[in-house]
Amino acid sequence: MAPLRATRASRASKAAIRKSILITGASSGLGEGMARRFAALGRDLALCARREDRLISLRDELLAQNPGIRIGVRALDVNDHPRVFEVFEQLRQELGGLDRVIVNAGLGKGQPIGTGRFKVNIQTANTNFTAALAQCEAAVEIFRAQRAGHLVVISSMSAMRGLPRNLTTYAASKAGVTALAEGIRAELLKTPIKVSTVMPGYIATDLSSTASRTPLMVSAEKGISAMVNAIEAEKAVAKVPGWPWIPVGFAMRHLPLRIVARMA
Repeated sequence: MAPLRATRASRASKAAIRKSILITGASSGLGEGMARRFAALGRDLALCARREDRLISLRDELLAQNPGIRIGVRALDVNDHPRVFEVFEQLRQELGGLDRVIVNAGLGKGQPIGTGRFKVNIQTANTNFTAALAQCEAAVEIFRAQRAGHLVVISSMSAMRGLPRNLTTYAASKAGVTALAEGIRAELLKTPIKVSTVMPGYIATDLSSTASRTPLMVSAEKGISAMVNAIEAEKAVAKVPGWPWIPVGFAMRHLPLRIVARMA
């Protein structure tokens, strides 16, 4: 690993500005939305996704709107685990350090267990958990060397309970990544490295089909704003938006499973 510069985070407290931010899954949906918000805040960005053409287009648009920032982009399939480590290190060197890594890339598809759709479910499990583990490993390795950094893991409110039908594998994978983030946080409690788990509820994006929208779904603007605010506050765990998802999360945790199953 090449020599590391001292980041702002290494010189300041929890409230310090995280200047250089890496986001995976940044070509669409929540990742793209967060990139736009952080660019508007003047942050340097490292954007990763499978669709490099969309990343390049997003980079050019954001630089035109925010000429004072730097943006590096790389094509990345997070299921290519060696490539995750390679890309994170390349972007660290390009930006002169990474102050925050947002593990966002994931899949939302799934099928009921035992219906002959194992291929779909294992793809979701691998992308949402195993690939997230690779991203966390790569990020924390950099942060340990820097002696500073902020790891953000994007989970889901679905992680609160086991859920039926198409959500079973998805919810389990998000519960796994939530536990992973908590374990990393426990490991790093006495260090300058911070770990946050963000649990979005239903947020409308270009990936949300009309059929999947529910009365609890909020606009992309409101949902992404809540996510960025929670990330900037470096909360250990944030259910976003707080209303209605903090009370809904409490209900999901404590109601009988038969009632939770009907809510899904």
